[in-house]
Amino acid sequence: MDPLEALVAQIQGLSSTSSDVNRLHSILKQADDSLRSESARLSPLLTQLDPSIHSLGFLYILEASMSGPTTKAQAETAVPIVTRFMGACSDQIRLAPDKFLSLCRRLKDQVMLLDAPTRGVAPMFTGLRKLQVSAEHLTPLHSEFLLLCLLSKCYKTGLSILDDDVFEVDHPRDLFLYCYYGGMICIGQKRFQKALDLLHNVVTAPMSIINAIAVEAYKKYILVSLIRNGQFSTSLPKYSSSAAQRNLKNFCQPYVELANTYGNGKVAELETFVKTNAEKFQSDNNLGLVKQVVSSMYKRNIQRLTQTYLTLSLQDIANTVQLNSPKEAEMHVLQMIQDGEIYATINQKDGMVRFLEDPEQYKTCEMIEHIDSSIQRIMALSRKLTAMDEQISCDQLYLSKAGRERQRYDFDDFDVPQKFNI
Repeated sequence: MDPLEALVAQIQGLSSTSSDVNRLHSILKQADDSLRSESARLSPLLTQLDPSIHSLGFLYILEASMSGPTTKAQAETAVPIVTRFMGACSDQIRLAPDKFLSLCRRLKDQVMLLDAPTRGVAPMFTGLRKLQVSAEHLTPLHSEFLLLCLLSKCYKTGLSILDDDVFEVDHPRDLFLYCYYGGMICIGQKRFQKALDLLHNVVTAPMSIINAIAVEAYKKYILVSLIRNGQFSTSLPKYSSSAAQRNLKNFCQPYVELANTYGNGKVAELETFVKTNAEKFQSDNNLGLVKQVVSSMYKRNIQRLTQTYLTLSLQDIANTVQLNSPKEAEMHVLQMIQDGEIYATINQKDGMVRFLEDPEQYKTCEMIEHIDSSIQRIMALSRKLTAMDEQISCDQLYLSKAGRERQRYDFDDFDVPQKFNI
C-alpha cells in the first residue's frame, strides 16, 4: 500500500478516543518530514478526511501541503479549504499548536498574496478562539488577526478582542504586537483613551534592550497623548524598563520636539514645524495622525475659552484660536458639542456662543449602572491580582531567584539598630 494511503487509513482509524488520538499524534510527528517531501501529492488526500472528526490528521496534511512556495492560483484554491477547516476543526488541534499556528500564518500570507486581507479576518478569529485555553490567554494569533483587521480596515471587528482582560502571555513579542496593532485600531475608531492605554503597555513593558515595536509605539503614544490630553511628558513611570527610560526619546526626537511646540499653544508655530518635518512624519506613516494633533490644538484653545468666558462671538473665537473665519469656528464648536468635549449653544441670529456647565448630575439609572459595573470590574481585578501574587509567591523559580538576590546584600553594610539597656 502507498505510504500516504496507509497514513490516511491510520488517521481514519485513530481519531475517535483520546488515547487513539495521542497515538496518532506520535505517528504524525514521525511522518512529518515525509509529508513535506510529498507536499504536491497531499491535496487529494484531504477529500478522504472529515475536518471535524479527523482534525489532527487533516491539520498535519493541510499544513504540509502548503509548506512550499505558493502561486496565486494555488492560494485561490487553498484559502477556502483552510477557511472550512478553521470552522469545522475540533479541540484535537490543541495537541499540535505549532502546526495550527503555522497553518494560520500560511493563511495570512496567502490572503495577502491575493490582495484580499478581508478573506482572512473571519477564519483567523475562529482559529484564535479555538486555540485559546481561556479568554485571558493571549495567543500568537491575536496579533496576526489584528494585523489583518488593520489591512482590511475592519476596525470594529478588531475591537472585539481588545476588551478581553489578558493575564497569560506565551511570548513577550505577542504582547508588544497585540498592544501596538490594537492601539492603531483604536486610533482608527477615534477611541483615543483605549489607544493610549494599549500604547502605554508597549512602552512600559519589561525590555532589556529597545525594540522597533516600542519605538514605533512611542511615536504614536506621543501623538495620541497630545490629541487626547493636550499635553505630553517625556518622563515614563518608574515601573518602565531602564532601557525605555534612557533611550526611547532619543529615537523619537522630532515627535518630542512636536510635543514641545504644541505646549506653546501657538497654532502657526505648530503648523510650521509640521511642514518642516512632513517628510519624516510621512515616512513613519504618521502624517495623518500629526494633522489630527494640529486640529486638536484648535479644540484645546476653544476649551480654554470656556474656562474664561460665558458668552463669546464666533468672530472672537476665530480670532483668538487663529481660525480663518467665523464659519470655520462654528464648525469646530459644533463638532466639539457633538463629541461631548464642551457644552454650549450657538445663537444663529447674532453669532454668539453661550458656554454651559456639564449637565450630567450622576444620578440617573444609566450612570449608577455604569459606576456599579466599574466597581465590580475593579473588584474582580483586585481578586485576580491577589491570586496571581499568591501564585508567584509559591513559584519555585521565583523563590530560588529571590533567594540568590537576597544573598547579594550583607546586613553589616547597613546601619542596624543596637539594643540599649535602660
